[in-house]
Amino acid sequence: MSTDPALTDLSAAVLARGGELRAGGTDTTARQRSGVSPGPFTDLAGAGHLRGTTPLPGGGLRIGALTTLAALASDPQLRAGWPALPMSAAAAATPQIRAAGTLGGNLLQRNRCWYYRNPHVSCLQKGGTGCPAREGDHHFGVVSGNGRCVTPHPSTLAMTLLTYDAEAEVHGESPRSVADLYGDGDRLSHADHLLPPGRILTAIRLPAPLPGERAGYHRATSRAHAEWPLAEAAARLALDGATVTHAAVAAGGVARVPLRLTEVEAALIGREATPAVLAEAAATVLARCRPLPQTGYKATLFSATVLEALEQAAGPAAAAG
Repeated sequence: MSTDPALTDLSAAVLARGGELRAGGTDTTARQRSGVSPGPFTDLAGAGHLRGTTPLPGGGLRIGALTTLAALASDPQLRAGWPALPMSAAAAATPQIRAAGTLGGNLLQRNRCWYYRNPHVSCLQKGGTGCPAREGDHHFGVVSGNGRCVTPHPSTLAMTLLTYDAEAEVHGESPRSVADLYGDGDRLSHADHLLPPGRILTAIRLPAPLPGERAGYHRATSRAHAEWPLAEAAARLALDGATVTHAAVAAGGVARVPLRLTEVEAALIGREATPAVLAEAAATVLARCRPLPQTGYKATLFSATVLEALEQAAGPAAAAG
């Protein structure tokens, strides 16, 4: 449990002044410019000890919350042992955003709903009583879940970290599962994460990789570059020959929270990673889809995106089948 006095002071400053903590500033600056988040902001930029990676006993890795997406994408340790994380970090946003945006900022950013981002529109995310997107334009909305807010969670890295059973370190608290930062979709009607005001996410802890594991990541977007995903998926597979001995699969862009796809995993473990088995496993996500009037297209896209990530992770085993 961290007891860093400097972080305690920063946390106290936010609680005393109101406002928000700011890391790379890529999200807070955009919200400040639009008038949604007027501040004040308390910068974390000076907390240099929250950057970089540190080996953990047993083969795991600790990643500081201020480590940039660009650093994650290019880190040789991550590429060798936890490849889904650099793959997904490299696909996010633009080079300029990746150079400034941080791991912690990506996990705790706010959603991109245009109703939320309009300072003149009331919504659940700003303390209102309704979700204007539900009755309005929700073409990019959720396809899974029954929460009151219909905007997908924006964090690519949160989704990927679910496949690694990663833990989040929060200043002054014991480590918790990354999934605990979000809970279920029904609890995120008024926010995009469950971290209380003033709490500081300090690091992410990755467990040791499995011997010979492989990974895949795929995002479907409406244009080639610099676009938020309509659906995305990350997959980790360990194989004995062609037989799947371990599977961890997650999806983003389709629900109020990043989703761990346990049904896909169950359909893979103990079976050969043939194209037919992978397609059957990917299709199991259709059972959790509850499309809105404008998001029916996402159900098929969701399944196809998961299949692409599985095929990447299976590699030659799938091709041989």
